[in-house]
Amino acid sequence: MARFHDHFSRRAAVYARYRPHYPPELFHYLAGLLLRHRQAWDCGTGNGQAAVGLTAMFERVVATDASLRQLAHRERGGAVQFAVALAEAPPIRDRSVDLVTAAQALHWFDVDGFYREVQRVVVPGGVLAVWGYVRCDVAPEIDAIVGRFYTDTLGGYWPPGRRYVEERYRTIAFPFDEIAAPDFSMRAQWTLGEFLGYLGTWSAVQRYVAATGTDPVAALTPELTERWGGASRPVTWPLALRVGIVR
Repeated sequence: MARFHDHFSRRAAVYARYRPHYPPELFHYLAGLLLRHRQAWDCGTGNGQAAVGLTAMFERVVATDASLRQLAHRERGGAVQFAVALAEAPPIRDRSVDLVTAAQALHWFDVDGFYREVQRVVVPGGVLAVWGYVRCDVAPEIDAIVGRFYTDTLGGYWPPGRRYVEERYRTIAFPFDEIAAPDFSMRAQWTLGEFLGYLGTWSAVQRYVAATGTDPVAALTPELTERWGGASRPVTWPLALRVGIVR
């Protein structure tokens, strides 16, 4: 595990509680690209949100993550086989997978090593789908505050791989026959407490706390409280999705 940079395990339980869920329409779309649905591999599964979502379409789902703590807080439901493994060394047989997914995870991998494994395990004509998200949309007055927090407060604390998500994965190598994918978004109806919990899961927040000993979300809370109001609000995360056929 020497190459694994763990940004989330220290707050795995919080991560599991406050991360949004991917829309079922995304999984139905991906399944519709395939002739068979025997096995899917969700790589960098974290708490298993994407893996559980795939179980409705596939006979078997294998979900791997390099963090044992993340998997310890995995979602329950669906028939998923979880395993601790690097993206570049999954315990999966050659030519046994129809779909590989990496949800908000590709930018943490040794990408070349991961792609070699994709070529090894996927059946010819199978699919690789990778996606991520950066911003969330609430309302202009909230989005402006969160934007300053993301850039000004946390700008120096984001790990280097984060830029690939900010660039919507368009600047990362993708050596597969790419398909023009439709747009998808995650949606949630959250209270301010839930939204603040989500901000606390950001890798840069955890790096900020480790470096300074102070919680930047706590400092942000009064300003957000003033703008948020007492009710829950809709929160939307547009997904940056790339889909390719594996030959």
